[in-house]
Amino acid sequence: MNTSKASILIVDDKQSVLSSLELFLSQHFEKIYTLKNPNQLESLLGREPIDLVLLDMNFSGGISSGNEGKYWLKKIKQVDSRIAVILITAYGDINLAVSSIKEGASDFLLKPWDNQRLLSTIINTLKLKFSQEKFRKTKQQLEDNFHDLKSSNFYIGNSEKMKLVENTIKKISVTDASVLILGENGIGKEVVANEIYIQSSRSKEPLIRVDVGSLSETLFESELFGHVKGSFTDAKESRIGRFELASGGTLFLDEIGNLSLGLQAKLLTAIESKRITPVGSNREIPVDIRIISATNKNLTKLVEEGSFREDLYFRLNTITLDIPPLRSRPKDINQLANIFLEEFTTKYEKKGLYISEEAKMKLELYYWPGNIRELKHTIEKAVILCETDKIDIEDLHIREKGQLQYQWNKELSLEDWEKMIIGQTLKSNNYNISDTARVLKIGRQTLYRKIEKYGL
Repeated sequence: MNTSKASILIVDDKQSVLSSLELFLSQHFEKIYTLKNPNQLESLLGREPIDLVLLDMNFSGGISSGNEGKYWLKKIKQVDSRIAVILITAYGDINLAVSSIKEGASDFLLKPWDNQRLLSTIINTLKLKFSQEKFRKTKQQLEDNFHDLKSSNFYIGNSEKMKLVENTIKKISVTDASVLILGENGIGKEVVANEIYIQSSRSKEPLIRVDVGSLSETLFESELFGHVKGSFTDAKESRIGRFELASGGTLFLDEIGNLSLGLQAKLLTAIESKRITPVGSNREIPVDIRIISATNKNLTKLVEEGSFREDLYFRLNTITLDIPPLRSRPKDINQLANIFLEEFTTKYEKKGLYISEEAKMKLELYYWPGNIRELKHTIEKAVILCETDKIDIEDLHIREKGQLQYQWNKELSLEDWEKMIIGQTLKSNNYNISDTARVLKIGRQTLYRKIEKYGL
């Protein structure tokens, strides 16, 4: 953060000091607040985002111990330990300075001050503060699922349905519109969110993922909005919430459909106000985030049933992306299978493996209830267990009840179906032409022509 954008609060019982400091500092910093009565400190800090406080150490006449300053220093740190405090006093005492810095003060200045030295001290203190905050935030981002990703081919395919999805992603990525991603389990909703983030203007800032459906009522506010040290039994140190971690970037709220009505209300308030209050603090923190959410549930139906707030639904779905299940776009299946094949042959050092035509047909005909996640696991398992240079049907270990049920899909042509059915029948009859022709109820010569035509 640029130090000139900082907010400075001056606390002193003398109006002349407040006026002169405000006049000087307003030339160098964006916001200057003044306070003559320190009893109003906590209230103001709860309303305004203050970066640094210039705090007088003595407010009662005839008292020069500095204990009042140390008392209010402690109060400031209780409100927000990240606020930098520079103490000002007319009474120089090295022991007082040392003890105050041990208790959290950033520096110590004597009255009367030199304006340039004062300015230099404030700027250096702010630079250190912002540097420490950036380090702390980056460290926690890495711990809390910070995504720094390159574009992925995980979901890209040749089907018309996915071309439409890809085109929509390109259009919405350049905006800050909220996006709601719908789709079955295993379809790659998080990968779609990653792609929107990668293509957006916010890609230089973090993408923070939160599985909101897994958060309990008690942990929800702490995880999303943060908490201050001592705010509850296990709060042994202050912690930044996911909203603040994602500020400037993107917040991905996964499994949004599992959120209770009470938590939905808290989430809506934060999204609408663009401000959060950490647990145990009175200070509101402004946040600038783009919201991407995802669910495998029918939110429209949940709204009609009264189990999902309509106002939150409208906040989340400026744009809705409905990702089609894998079984509805069979032309993408083998493209994705080849991507995974390359990944796992490299990982397990089995270069040269390929998928047989019969196995490819099997992949296209299977229902894929687990979608892309299931396909990925299937290919990984096949690579591990395959003992030749060819992955065949048996290596896929796809278990189905009874005979293979062909899944109707309008994207497949009649020739596509014919090729797959003949190939599967040949395989199931150990490539015996007579048996295959009998099962298919066609002549042997017709079957030969079909085999030649389709390269079977």
